[in-house]
Amino acid sequence: MSGNIWGLLPVFLFMMAMLAVSIYLRNAASKKSSGNFLNEYFTGSRSLGGFVLAMTTVATYSSVSSFVGGPGQAWDIGFGWIYMSVIQVTALFLVLGILGKKMAIVSRKINAVTVIDVIRHRYQSDALANLSAVIIVLFFSATMVAQFVGGAKLFEAVTGYSYVVGLVVFGLVVVIYTAVGGFRGVAVTDALCAIAMLVGMFILLVGILKAGGGYVSIMEQITVRRPELLEPFSGGNMPMTLYISQWMLVGIFTVGLPQSVVRCITYKDTKSLHRAIIIGTIVIGAMNVGMNFIGVLSQGVLTEDLSAYGNSVDNIMPLAIVRSLSPLVAGITIIGPIAASISTISSLLLTATSSIIKDIYMYEKEKRQQKISERKTSMLSQLCTLVLGLIIFFISINPPDVIWKINMFAFGGLETAFFWVFVLGMFWKKANKTGAIWAMAGGTIVYCVTMLFGIEIMEIHQILIGIVVSLLCMVIGSHVGKNVDKEILGTYFCE
Repeated sequence: MSGNIWGLLPVFLFMMAMLAVSIYLRNAASKKSSGNFLNEYFTGSRSLGGFVLAMTTVATYSSVSSFVGGPGQAWDIGFGWIYMSVIQVTALFLVLGILGKKMAIVSRKINAVTVIDVIRHRYQSDALANLSAVIIVLFFSATMVAQFVGGAKLFEAVTGYSYVVGLVVFGLVVVIYTAVGGFRGVAVTDALCAIAMLVGMFILLVGILKAGGGYVSIMEQITVRRPELLEPFSGGNMPMTLYISQWMLVGIFTVGLPQSVVRCITYKDTKSLHRAIIIGTIVIGAMNVGMNFIGVLSQGVLTEDLSAYGNSVDNIMPLAIVRSLSPLVAGITIIGPIAASISTISSLLLTATSSIIKDIYMYEKEKRQQKISERKTSMLSQLCTLVLGLIIFFISINPPDVIWKINMFAFGGLETAFFWVFVLGMFWKKANKTGAIWAMAGGTIVYCVTMLFGIEIMEIHQILIGIVVSLLCMVIGSHVGKNVDKEILGTYFCE
């Protein structure tokens, strides 16, 4: 299929708008600068209001798999996938509700700029902080590759331009605007991306209903052709073990995702937090449940054997968009999933940069009492963001398959590494350095090994093994190791 300029144009204009917004916010922040580049670049000077906080957290959580891999699974499995996805409504509520207030209070007390600043202070361990940084960079890189690949594949399928052109159009731009704009730029563009996701979802819903002859007609087709899609267990394709696995991965344990937890450091006041919880919970539910519902409805548009298009569920939504919308409207619609991709990339890229520059390089310099100027800090942070983004970009040129699986692997790895370190660190006085190191290292290693060899318990995702091992390591290690100094604990626990 030759390239379609009407499919390309909306995406190109959207990316240029994102770049312009980021540059504007960076210039505005520079004029108002208080002389603390790190605080501004990595936390937006802790000034996010409720709406922006909600939308940036939603956009970070809702990656391209929410628009491509997830709905593709829903097309194949049916309403069981939707029933599973309902757990995603709790994701933002859990992160901000459990950790939001305490992380914000603690970060202000110790002037933390990153989540690793908090981990280092709570456990008084440089080794744990360095291990955290390495894990963040590695798993974030895997997730970012999935986002680049998913966005570019969707771009190729809908516009007719090559995969590499798609990578260049949105991949390079997101790397540049993240490097330029810092956290404030990322947060505001994330909010715009979240709005674009909702608009794109609505347009696609209307297009698919129209192309399929309406909701009643589509449901009648499903009833005749694949009645098992209407069952909660989808004729055995959606077993209870898969429900449990997904509820853990995209629900309960999302509290451990560093890219979401860092948002707890950035909001302005308690009112903003409460407002973000309400807005974010509604939006994240509508977006993730809504897209999976659209995936099921795509059965009314994609009715033939699709083996000629490949066996990957990642191909389903691009096909549905092309079949149900005109080229121009399709180009507008894919802004939504591409926005999901770039919002996740920008957030992960910035957090990974903070791990390298702030948590490793600058900390080591400060330990040696070597001062680094604001100008050098700015240059290094932006350069690191740019270089890391370009590395991920070039890795993505030869793409892996199955975005959903890559995303879930990285989700599970991050949750295993950080869940107990965050939760028990904030709410259990006995949690100490030994327990945290054992929990992070032991849980992550076991998780990766079980994923590599396909080891499962009762056919439940390996996150179960990783989380249980991590908890045992935390409890045993905390009883074996030395207690944390009472003065340090006073920052986290009020007597």
